Amino acid sequence: MDVAELGAALRARRRTLHLTQSETADLADISTRVLSDLENGRETIRLDILTAVASALGMTLSLQVTGT
Repeated sequence: MDVAELGAALRARRRTLHLTQSETADLADISTRVLSDLENGRETIRLDILTAVASALGMTLSLQVTGT
């Protein structure tokens, strides 16, 4: 998953929950600008911010080993 797909997944989840960007940003204790950057696939997002947004949306992050 690249950053654009990650942002799209977060946006889709937010919309499924019928949350605005402002409401989601408040839940994650970040600015709406930062959330917008994340949803739009900007590549300079910090891991702590990504984790906060995922948590606010009832999601978790995980890593998987690919290949052999």
